[in-house]
Parts: sequence; C-alpha cells; structure tokens
Amino acid sequence: MYGVVFRDALTNKVAKKMKKVLVITYYWPPSGGSGVQRWLKFVKYLVDFDWEAIVYTPENGESPVIDQSLFKDVPENITVLKKPIWEPYSLYKKFVGQKKEEKINTGFLTERERPKLAEKLSVWIRGNLFIPDARKFWIKPSVRYLTKYLKKNPVNAIVSTGPPHSMHLIALGLKQSLNIPWIADFRDPWTHIDFYDQLMLSKFADNKHKHQEKLVLENADKVVTVSYNWAKDFEILGAKNVNVITNGYDESDFEFGAKLITNEFILNHIGSLNKDRNPHQLWNALEELCKDDENFKKDLVIKLIGKTDVTVINSINKSGLTSELKQIQYLAHSEVLQTLFESQILLLLLNNTPNVMGVIPGKLFEYLAAKRPILCIGPPEGDSGKIIKDCNAGYVYDFEDKVGIKKRLKELYEIYKSEKHYIKSNKIERYSRKNLTRQMADLLNEIV
Repeated sequence: MYGVVFRDALTNKVAKKMKKVLVITYYWPPSGGSGVQRWLKFVKYLVDFDWEAIVYTPENGESPVIDQSLFKDVPENITVLKKPIWEPYSLYKKFVGQKKEEKINTGFLTERERPKLAEKLSVWIRGNLFIPDARKFWIKPSVRYLTKYLKKNPVNAIVSTGPPHSMHLIALGLKQSLNIPWIADFRDPWTHIDFYDQLMLSKFADNKHKHQEKLVLENADKVVTVSYNWAKDFEILGAKNVNVITNGYDESDFEFGAKLITNEFILNHIGSLNKDRNPHQLWNALEELCKDDENFKKDLVIKLIGKTDVTVINSINKSGLTSELKQIQYLAHSEVLQTLFESQILLLLLNNTPNVMGVIPGKLFEYLAAKRPILCIGPPEGDSGKIIKDCNAGYVYDFEDKVGIKKRLKELYEIYKSEKHYIKSNKIERYSRKNLTRQMADLLNEIV
C-alpha cells in the first residue's frame, strides 16, 4: 500500500507543471541592503504557488553593501543568468574624490563632506546624461541576450523590478519583441521619487524621463507598487491595472528567538539615513530630556545601523548627543534583526519630501514582527502611519511636533524603567512574505 501511495504522490508531482517567470533585477545576492530583499523573498516562495523563477542580474553590479548571508534564501537549483555590465562609476568616483573601493550610496546620501562644485556637477551629469540611470548601457545588450535565450527557453511571464528603472526598459524591449506577459514592479517611484527635483534636469532630460516612464506604465500588463498613495500617482500618470503589494517580513528570519532586552534605553534605526530623513525635532527633544534628567542621559543609546548622511551626524553632534551615539556602518541582515529585540524603541524616520504620504520603508514590517514599540516621525495620515495605527504597533508624530515626541519619549522611558513589556502588535500576518508572494502569484496567473 505504501508503495502505491508513494508512486501516486510522485506521479502527481511530476504531472503538476510549474509555470516559469523571468525576473529582471539589478540587486541579487551577494548584494545586500533593502533593494534585494523584496524579490529574493518572492523568488524563495513562488515555488509554493507553482511558479519557477529564472533570475537575470548583472555579473558585476555596483552594490552599496555585500551580504553573503542572503544566499540562504536562494532556492536550490534555481537558474540565475548573469551578464557583465559596464557602469560609469569609476569616472564618478574620481570626479567626486571617492576611493576606487568605496561603494556608491543611493538616494543622495553623503557620508563625508565633498567639494560642492564637484558634487553638484556629478548630480547634473547623473540626471541629464544617464537616463533613466547609470545602468542604461546594459539595456540593449540584455534585450539581445534575453531575446535569444527566451526563444530557446520560453517563459510564461516576465517581471522587472526597479529602481534602477533600466530593468523596466529591458522588459519593455522584450515585451515589444516577444509579447510575453509582463509585470513592472516599482519598489520606488520614477519621476515622483523624493529626490527627482534635486537632479537639476534640463527640459529635454525631464521629458525623456517622463516619456520612458510612460512607455513602461502603458505597456506593462500590470503595474505593482508598494504603497497606496504611490499606486494613485501611477494611475494619474497613465498606468493600467495598478496593484499594491507591500513589502513584508519573513517568519523564517525570526527563528533565532528573541534576545532579552538590554539595560540600556536604546533607540534603534536600521537602514540608510539621508538628509531628507534627518529628524531635527527628535534630536531637539532628546537634547532637552538629557538636560532635564541625568539618568535619562546615562541610559540613552542612539543606535544607527547603516549608511548615515553627514548632515544627520552633524545634527546629533550639535544637539550634544555625540556620546550617546553608537554608529554601525553595516551588519548582516540576520544580525540586524537580532538588534531589534535589544531595542526599547525602533525609529522609523520618513522622508520630509512631497511624496512622503506613500513612503513605507521595508524595515517597518520587520519592526512589526519584532513587536517592539515603533516611533515614527512623519505624517500620521500617511501610509506608514496608517499601518502602524492599524497594527497597534507604536506612535506617529509629524516632523515638527517636538512637544508630542518629547512627551512620548518621556513616557516610554518611564515604562522602560518599570521593566514592563508594552507593545503587542496585531494583524501583522497579512505582511508575511509568504502571504505577499501568494498575491504576486495570483497576479502572474491573471496575466497568463
């Protein structure tokens, strides 16, 4: 009997044909940082929903950080296609006085003072000559290579994920030549990105960015983005079939078990922190609390894990918080998650820019899974604020609300001194990576 059951199960498994999707992504392990997490996790779980991913990624891409630990999430026997890419970053580094081995930061994040003229000129070159981005030289070679590959190895669908938005233009080329169903996944906006107005674009360059964006939005079978406000923006720009699939957390990443909370009053921020996220009123509130209470100053630790803009460090120093700052340039993703459980407060610092209403940092969902209090600085009515409120996961204060921030910090410090556990996030299961992958698989099934 057991032999029959085994053969039937095996037969069913073989008979169940997996559909195939080509995923075009610039970021893939060993590249670390937030850009790699979304599609690494989708690829990991798509097999559970009868989809097999084939990944196309650069062989020698410029990554802000390297994280070998992420290979644990790459499925066994997956096909990863890699082709060399040429990027003008060696010229850029020489121009701005950066060493050859230094990594290029994303999102206008500067870790040290540089000559203003060189910095401005490099930004102008970036926005006006490299459209949509510095990976533009990889588009045509990739379309040629993938067209040949797909004719011999057909797939059911294509997904491109950006930024960099050159990945979408590769998929657009394949759509035009092979007419394969295509999902364009936007982890961030294109012309509505928070730093778009800082690119010093000429009218010609602005029009070219917008024209390329329009081609992608109108030709993709579905457009996916990570927040509800950004979905509305894409619809206004002419996108059809816009869907929201947020980022999330992977339950398997938290199997190490929570560490005991330390004796320090740790305010922890993970991820890059650029000048647009610099929470001036938070530093002011902490400065006043340190002056009001010597014990508060003694217990306080401001932990910043990741790349931090020089303007943020300058603000912290100006507020007299230098001795309370603990800056860590980089930790492997698995180590970062462990620090969440050691924290009294998890800082979610949003961009003080026009598109902030739709900003939902990927770290928010791992904050939710850690079930530590979240202190968010940004609009309470924005997408991030709504998620925090809906999950009963913390507190949200507007950028200039120093009084509210100070009052809440004082309250949380008193609770910390009483050694009580005071956050029980709920309704977070909807943000698990597996549940989100089910949504992506449903969209793939729709276009196929």
